[in-house]
Amino acid sequence: MYKKKPFFIVFEGVEGSGKSYQCKKLFYNLKKRKINSLITREPGGTKSAELIRTLILKDYFQKSKKEKFDKYTDTLLYLAARNEHVVNRLQPALKKKKVVICDRFIDSTIAYQVHGKKVNLNFIKNIQKIILRNIKPSITFVLKVSSNSSKKRLLKRKSKNRYDNFSKSFYRKAQNSFLKIAKNKNNYFVLDSSKNDRSLEKIILNITLKYLKK
Repeated sequence: MYKKKPFFIVFEGVEGSGKSYQCKKLFYNLKKRKINSLITREPGGTKSAELIRTLILKDYFQKSKKEKFDKYTDTLLYLAARNEHVVNRLQPALKKKKVVICDRFIDSTIAYQVHGKKVNLNFIKNIQKIILRNIKPSITFVLKVSSNSSKKRLLKRKSKNRYDNFSKSFYRKAQNSFLKIAKNKNNYFVLDSSKNDRSLEKIILNITLKYLKK
């Protein structure tokens, strides 16, 4: 039997790692077992947070515009979206003892904003002390992907977002950041997502069900 309890699952990884796909697969597999769950994403997940997401993407894609958001403005927008998401989506769902599956969370901020853009870590930590409201992932799946598999998947995408256009070196740095964050943490699972078969989906489901039985 699965215990009805608040449970927060996060998927992290670079673009083309298959995290959005695996989020949907896990959600579908839990629903099949009648486990009360929801799927969400960051930045986004609520109407207001999705508006902020659009604003960030719009600024990035206006190539003719010389003046872009400063890296701290950009980071604050991400954190503003997170605040809306926590208040209006994550907190209410976890209070109802739902299983929440989230495509990206705080580790993406560390990997992209801190390690990628060199935003001050304490700047983010101080804000998150307030906005996270003690919400922490129960388990985090870090999907590790080869650059070839990632590239092939990105080429197949019909619509691309800002992070689909970065250089190979940026993705390599970001992936190394995720692996560094996950190191020696019991509730982190680093899984190779380079192959396009169903074995990963089954591994993720089995780990999740094991934790839900505890």
